[in-house]
Amino acid sequence: MENDTYGIDSGVNENVSLEQSIEQAPVKTKEELFCHDKPDEGHKDNKPPSDELTDQVESVLTANKKDESNSSESVTFKVIFNKNKHDVKWELDKTVLSLKNHIQTLTNVAPAMQKLMFKGLAKDEKTLRELGVTKGSKMMLVGSKLQDVISINTVNAGASASEDEKAENKKEPLSKQKPHAKVIEKGVPDDVMPGYSNGKEPLPSTPLKGMVNKFSNKVRLTFKLEADQLWLGTKDRTEKLPLNSIKDVVSESIDDHPGYHMLALQLGPTVQSRYWIYWVPSQYVDAIKDAILGKWQMF
Repeated sequence: MENDTYGIDSGVNENVSLEQSIEQAPVKTKEELFCHDKPDEGHKDNKPPSDELTDQVESVLTANKKDESNSSESVTFKVIFNKNKHDVKWELDKTVLSLKNHIQTLTNVAPAMQKLMFKGLAKDEKTLRELGVTKGSKMMLVGSKLQDVISINTVNAGASASEDEKAENKKEPLSKQKPHAKVIEKGVPDDVMPGYSNGKEPLPSTPLKGMVNKFSNKVRLTFKLEADQLWLGTKDRTEKLPLNSIKDVVSESIDDHPGYHMLALQLGPTVQSRYWIYWVPSQYVDAIKDAILGKWQMF
């Protein structure tokens, strides 16, 4: 059979077998298989397409790793709050607001009540990188815990209520107020010294006696001016008080009994330390205050 019967030129010599044709075919190199064009003499590192694709993928992966590394770059610094130092590790490209949320877990101070100071007030929208936070930096936290604020408001509310009560009580004489009225309602003691209003007398040479305390127990006052002492005596005991230990002396006339006062010796820094004495003769009140508080030294 002739080879050109179907119009196909085999290009093979009729006298050469198929095996011989294959052996005589030229062998092409790897470069000749992938590069059909003549290589550019100026580009000596010309690579097959498969190698170039591999290099591109590796380049992209490397760039992504760098980006990830940059985005998660962290810094370690200290946050100081109420003399306590907290070690914090935070990402440089995160905002101050995000840092505040983390600080809340350390200090119990809500973000809205935090002020972070680093080279001035740190604004919420700034990143740590923009602030210039570096390793070992110190950041000051100014703020209050919610429970502290509630406690302060409760105390202030209580103080306001107390002031209102005091203002209300001022409208009513002390002798009419419940704690004092219970003592006064028992009447003038039988052995109390005579008293009168609109008059002043110096301290008597004898003890002031016949008065009572809030328990309705008898009280006597003896002034030992040579020793700068006031002896406060009851049925059970006598307290020798240095005059300079008495912080204040307050008094008020007893309603419906103008010849007598109720008088308090303040033995401590607060009004709760007042020792009340009832049925003090009015004419001796100023002399008692002068002897204890030393007003006589002003003249």
